[in-house]
Amino acid sequence: MIFRPVVALAVAITLALTPATASASSARSCTLPVIGAVCAPATVVLDGKLLQQNKIGLGLGDPTLRKALSALLAQADKAVTAGPWSVTDKNRTPPSGDKHDYLSLAPYWWPTTAPTDNNPWGCPYVQKDGVRNPIVDSISDHAERGTAFSAIYQLSLAWYYTGKASYARKAAQDLRTWFVDPTTRMNPNMNFAQGIPCKVDGRGIGIIEFSYAFTQVLDATAILDVGAPGWTAGDHSSMHSWSTDFLNWLLTNKNGTDEAAAANNHGSFYDMLIAALALSTGQTTLAAQVVQAAKTKRIDVQIQANGYQPLESTRTRSWHYFCFNLVALTRLAQIGQHVGIDLWHYTSPSGGSIFGAVDYLIPAATQGQSVWPYPEMDFRQYAAVDVLHAAAQQGDKAAKAALSRVPAEPGGDLFPARPAAEQLDDISTSVNASGSGSAGA
Repeated sequence: MIFRPVVALAVAITLALTPATASASSARSCTLPVIGAVCAPATVVLDGKLLQQNKIGLGLGDPTLRKALSALLAQADKAVTAGPWSVTDKNRTPPSGDKHDYLSLAPYWWPTTAPTDNNPWGCPYVQKDGVRNPIVDSISDHAERGTAFSAIYQLSLAWYYTGKASYARKAAQDLRTWFVDPTTRMNPNMNFAQGIPCKVDGRGIGIIEFSYAFTQVLDATAILDVGAPGWTAGDHSSMHSWSTDFLNWLLTNKNGTDEAAAANNHGSFYDMLIAALALSTGQTTLAAQVVQAAKTKRIDVQIQANGYQPLESTRTRSWHYFCFNLVALTRLAQIGQHVGIDLWHYTSPSGGSIFGAVDYLIPAATQGQSVWPYPEMDFRQYAAVDVLHAAAQQGDKAAKAALSRVPAEPGGDLFPARPAAEQLDDISTSVNASGSGSAGA
């Protein structure tokens, strides 16, 4: 049993009387013995009030929430004994000479010749869209980033729902190792992300390796801020400083401005990251500006009246990228709700909308690849589950009706317990790839 029935009513009453949000300074007033956290965390993508309501539902025995939480705890129970992870673990040194700088290689670029002593990378490199070069896994930052950030997210949510201290303490350790401890912390830049051997040390396109996953970290720290054991005011301050520095780098470095100019999913994810960081660091005006601008900068450009996404359709992994871009847009829409900007119900002059783009996925999501007319090297039907959930939650009746006919992700449907879209078809685990991590370019 996740919650004792005898405390269910106490949970509901306590939560109903608790302020909706909590700051780090008042965190201890947001926890109670046995029950644990009772305040709504000031999350930036997730709806903190919905997490609070979920906790009431769990206390009252809601079967859908219990099933989702059981799947989440299965992941958290593995994460609690794994790690911690650090950028200093890698066996290569970035061009800066500092292992605290994040380093990764472009996943879809391949050597044209066999490596030799004079040409150890087999240069020049050529692009093979959608086909991931396993050499990228020789540098551990990308894979460890994905594992660490996912673990931090799962552990923080597991603590919030169960009150089990070991989850919170492990999340705090993982956060301090990657972001805070001077011996293991990452420098707040991505100067050397998705480099191409013999061509370029790093590219703006590599920022996407953080864009989605780091917003999970921001929500995790907000959850821990409501009184997690092992998480201190100093930890909160250190993460706030790191996030502020990272946001400044994204806004001023050429890699960041290059990614901001991308018209496709890269631009969507950049906007989502900037808005989330701005909201997390108290820059709500900037967050609102980014979300507002996405109406014309992203939706007008990316989505046609029938929901078709032309900038993602020519990719060899088109189904993945149609879903992937909507992960960014639906999460950005959720950030917008925190700052009073309604992206969900915006319709472009030509008729494009997030709901329309989600509904465009329904035939293939419910029937399979046979009805998907575009290239896809590794079709995973369940990739659309979370964006359908997210749209349904905001009133999309077609998405809601379709959900029961879409296969759940392996390991179970977690959306009810962590209600924001995630990238479910990790492209690095496709039939053409190895290792782990997020989608590449």
